[in-house]
Amino acid sequence: MHPLDDSTLQTCLLHLPDWESLDGVLSRQFLFANFIEAFGFMTRVALVAEHMQHYPDWQHHERQLTIRLTTHQQAAITELDVDLARAIDKLWASTHTH
Repeated sequence: MHPLDDSTLQTCLLHLPDWESLDGVLSRQFLFANFIEAFGFMTRVALVAEHMQHYPDWQHHERQLTIRLTTHQQAAITELDVDLARAIDKLWASTHTH
């Protein structure tokens, strides 16, 4: 899996408006009604990540969750990170109204 060039990454981000790219990492923050809701969402993301064999870095504190995606072997964002971000957005959309 090769790192995405800047042009391709910017095009991908057009379809991932809640994600940002900084220093080779895609990141997004989520806010939940409570700790249990946040943890449940993490569990759903974990199942998708396991299926994809690609795992997020995340920080969870009470109602807030920050997910960071990068392909560690490349030290960069790859299509695998974009695919996981899309899958996470689908999970979010299926369980939350904005």
